Amino acid sequence: MEAVADQFVKFYYSQFDSARDQLASLYRDHSMLTFEGSQTQGAAAITEKLKSLPFQQVKHQVDTKDVQPTGADGTSLVVQVTGKLLVDDSPAPLQFTQTFTLNPEGGSFYVFNDIFRLVYG
Repeated sequence: MEAVADQFVKFYYSQFDSARDQLASLYRDHSMLTFEGSQTQGAAAITEKLKSLPFQQVKHQVDTKDVQPTGADGTSLVVQVTGKLLVDDSPAPLQFTQTFTLNPEGGSFYVFNDIFRLVYG
Protein backbone atom coordinates (compact mmCIF):
# COMPACT_ATOMS: atom_id res chain seq x y z
CA MET A 1 0.00 0.00 0.00
CA GLU A 2 2.70 2.54 1.00
CA ALA A 3 4.90 1.44 -1.90
CA VAL A 4 2.08 1.88 -4.43
CA ALA A 5 1.27 5.34 -3.04
CA ASP A 6 4.95 6.37 -3.07
CA GLN A 7 5.38 5.19 -6.64
CA PHE A 8 2.17 6.87 -7.80
CA VAL A 9 2.92 10.23 -6.13
CA LYS A 10 6.46 10.36 -7.55
CA PHE A 11 5.26 9.46 -11.04
CA TYR A 12 2.22 11.76 -11.01
CA TYR A 13 4.07 14.90 -9.94
CA SER A 14 7.07 14.17 -12.14
CA GLN A 15 4.71 13.82 -15.11
CA PHE A 16 2.65 16.88 -14.11
CA ASP A 17 5.79 19.02 -13.77
CA SER A 18 7.34 17.93 -17.08
CA ALA A 19 4.46 16.99 -19.44
CA ARG A 20 0.91 17.58 -18.17
CA ASP A 21 -0.51 16.39 -21.49
CA GLN A 22 0.79 12.88 -20.70
CA LEU A 23 -1.40 12.50 -17.60
CA ALA A 24 -4.43 11.23 -19.58
CA SER A 25 -3.29 7.61 -19.23
CA LEU A 26 -3.78 7.85 -15.46
CA TYR A 27 -7.50 8.70 -15.78
CA ARG A 28 -10.55 6.96 -17.29
CA ASP A 29 -13.78 8.26 -18.85
CA HIS A 30 -15.56 7.96 -15.48
CA SER A 31 -12.73 9.64 -13.51
CA MET A 32 -13.56 12.92 -11.77
CA LEU A 33 -11.33 15.91 -11.02
CA THR A 34 -12.39 18.67 -8.64
CA PHE A 35 -9.87 21.49 -9.04
CA GLU A 36 -10.44 24.46 -6.75
CA GLY A 37 -14.17 23.60 -6.60
CA SER A 38 -14.64 23.13 -10.35
CA GLN A 39 -15.56 19.58 -11.44
CA THR A 40 -14.38 17.91 -14.63
CA GLN A 41 -15.11 14.34 -15.72
CA GLY A 42 -13.30 12.07 -18.18
CA ALA A 43 -9.65 11.57 -19.10
CA ALA A 44 -9.68 13.94 -22.08
CA ALA A 45 -11.50 16.76 -20.26
CA ILE A 46 -9.29 16.38 -17.17
CA THR A 47 -6.14 16.54 -19.28
CA GLU A 48 -7.44 19.66 -21.06
CA LYS A 49 -8.19 21.27 -17.69
CA LEU A 50 -4.68 20.52 -16.38
CA LYS A 51 -3.03 21.74 -19.59
CA SER A 52 -5.02 24.99 -19.46
CA LEU A 53 -3.78 26.02 -16.01
CA PRO A 54 -2.32 29.54 -16.12
CA PHE A 55 1.36 28.79 -15.56
CA GLN A 56 4.18 27.62 -17.78
CA GLN A 57 6.43 25.88 -15.27
CA VAL A 58 5.56 24.16 -12.02
CA LYS A 59 7.45 22.09 -9.49
CA HIS A 60 5.66 20.10 -6.79
CA GLN A 61 7.38 19.58 -3.44
CA VAL A 62 5.61 16.89 -1.41
CA ASP A 63 5.62 17.47 2.36
CA THR A 64 3.28 14.70 3.54
CA LYS A 65 1.58 11.66 2.04
CA ASP A 66 -1.01 9.50 3.76
CA VAL A 67 -2.60 6.37 2.32
CA GLN A 68 -5.49 4.12 3.34
CA PRO A 69 -7.21 1.15 1.69
CA THR A 70 -10.80 1.86 0.61
CA GLY A 71 -13.71 0.27 -1.23
CA ALA A 72 -15.81 -2.75 -0.35
CA ASP A 73 -12.89 -5.11 -0.88
CA GLY A 74 -10.11 -2.77 0.29
CA THR A 75 -8.20 -2.94 -3.00
CA SER A 76 -8.58 0.75 -3.85
CA LEU A 77 -6.45 3.39 -2.16
CA VAL A 78 -7.07 6.90 -0.88
CA VAL A 79 -3.91 9.00 -1.05
CA GLN A 80 -3.75 12.48 0.49
CA VAL A 81 -0.81 14.73 -0.31
CA THR A 82 0.20 18.12 1.08
CA GLY A 83 3.04 20.22 -0.22
CA LYS A 84 4.23 23.29 -2.02
CA LEU A 85 3.99 24.45 -5.63
CA LEU A 86 6.75 26.51 -7.16
CA VAL A 87 5.09 28.28 -10.09
CA ASP A 88 6.97 30.01 -12.92
CA ASP A 89 9.43 32.51 -11.46
CA SER A 90 7.50 33.26 -8.27
CA PRO A 91 9.79 33.19 -5.21
CA ALA A 92 6.87 32.39 -2.87
CA PRO A 93 5.65 28.78 -2.96
CA LEU A 94 1.91 28.04 -2.86
CA GLN A 95 0.64 25.48 -0.33
CA PHE A 96 -1.61 22.73 -1.71
CA THR A 97 -3.48 19.62 -0.73
CA GLN A 98 -4.50 16.89 -3.17
CA THR A 99 -6.48 13.71 -2.56
CA PHE A 100 -6.60 10.78 -4.99
CA THR A 101 -8.71 7.63 -5.04
CA LEU A 102 -6.75 4.99 -6.94
CA ASN A 103 -8.62 1.98 -8.31
CA PRO A 104 -6.89 -1.25 -9.36
CA GLU A 105 -6.94 -2.23 -13.02
CA GLY A 106 -4.92 -4.91 -14.76
CA GLY A 107 -2.10 -5.07 -12.21
CA SER A 108 -1.83 -1.29 -11.94
CA PHE A 109 -3.94 1.61 -10.69
CA TYR A 110 -5.77 4.55 -12.27
CA VAL A 111 -7.12 7.78 -10.75
CA PHE A 112 -10.83 7.45 -10.03
CA ASN A 113 -11.11 10.69 -8.00
CA ASP A 114 -8.75 13.66 -7.82
CA ILE A 115 -9.44 16.64 -5.54
CA PHE A 116 -7.04 19.59 -5.54
CA ARG A 117 -7.07 22.74 -3.40
CA LEU A 118 -4.64 25.54 -2.76
CA VAL A 119 -4.29 26.29 0.96
CA TYR A 120 -4.33 29.95 1.87
CA GLY A 121 -3.53 31.47 5.20
